[in-house]
Amino acid sequence: MNLRATTNPADFKAAVFPFLQRDPVLYSSILSNTEDRINGILHDPVPPLYLSIHDDEDLVVGAVFCSAQRGIQLGALPDILVPAIADACAGLAPNPDVIAGTASAARQLAELLAARRGKTVRQIMGVRLHKLGEFTELRAEGTPRRAVAADADLLIVLLAAYGIELGHPLPPAEQDSWVRTRTELGRLWVWEHEGRVVSMVGHQQTLFGSTRVGPVYTPPDERGHGYAGALTAHVTKKLLATGSQVCLNTDLANPTANKIYAAIGYRPVEDFVVYQLDPAVGPGDPD
Repeated sequence: MNLRATTNPADFKAAVFPFLQRDPVLYSSILSNTEDRINGILHDPVPPLYLSIHDDEDLVVGAVFCSAQRGIQLGALPDILVPAIADACAGLAPNPDVIAGTASAARQLAELLAARRGKTVRQIMGVRLHKLGEFTELRAEGTPRRAVAADADLLIVLLAAYGIELGHPLPPAEQDSWVRTRTELGRLWVWEHEGRVVSMVGHQQTLFGSTRVGPVYTPPDERGHGYAGALTAHVTKKLLATGSQVCLNTDLANPTANKIYAAIGYRPVEDFVVYQLDPAVGPGDPD
């Protein structure tokens, strides 16, 4: 078993995409994050770290993505491979204080890193990956349409609010670039009612026949009318028409959203957990 580390997404792609494409739904996040950085769609304050794990015959058996914004993304990395990446994550990851992966693998790495760095482990989020089964359309008052350049200023505000609610907002300059680039690429949709944009849904690039929907966001004062569900269903239907598999991630702490996506036809594939490393509280320190 050996580990290779790089900050070059193209090198990482060449090494691991043949492995990841075997299950493009399960590995959707690592695939899209890598591809968007190769294409200059996503930008980072410091270069991300990409790790590939190879067996004794040099075949890839695992892949990990680490960024300043999202921390260490293990994806579906098997528990047995966690010790192989601990040193690299501790010494090279741009943000080793956030770890996301399956419950057991993420917890194992979080505890290893916490012990090395004198920190404590706290679970901050549960995420469920879904894949569309049998599609059901949802309806609401209003109409869907692709976002256009004139929507950009409003969508930047919505993206900022979404990031704050999720707990990791993008820097202002990145918000502007994110919205304008995805609008140009046709990856952002809005739901409009009575002349107002009341909900926003995006989707990632289709890779190996799979497309992940997200983000999905409706401002608090527009919620409860079914806009997000209807728009998510509309975008899902459009992607299905291209022949793509469709998937999305949900926050397990949001039962309303999970119920809506289930009504569209999304079914659970895998659960992931996000851990945060916090400074340890020593004797005499405030609680």
